[in-house]
Amino acid sequence: MTGDAGYGVPTGVLGLDGPVERPAPGTLPLRGDLAHIALAGQHLAAHYVIPEIRSLGPQGAELRLLPREDSEILHRLPAGARFEVLDIAGDWVWGCLGPEGPSGYCRIGDLAPREREA
Repeated sequence: MTGDAGYGVPTGVLGLDGPVERPAPGTLPLRGDLAHIALAGQHLAAHYVIPEIRSLGPQGAELRLLPREDSEILHRLPAGARFEVLDIAGDWVWGCLGPEGPSGYCRIGDLAPREREA
């Protein structure tokens, strides 16, 4: 997934120098399988993703820890807020407000339509 997020793709050799403390779930946009591109060189992930920048729709969104209706709500996000989509699976999107977080899941229907979809 690509988007005009303004994040550059790191160049050169990337590496970690020793152990890195794993952040709490719902903070940094980091999962075991993927992470925000801005975290490359700071945290190890199988894949790094350049986010697709979207906006939340008129109802805003509940940012959840897991992609389930009964999951803990981490934050309530306002309508029109910028949301960086990192992964889409069925009716759920995983993303963040920025590389510093918070991160979590919301329903794909919580996103405003893309400009070309409007």
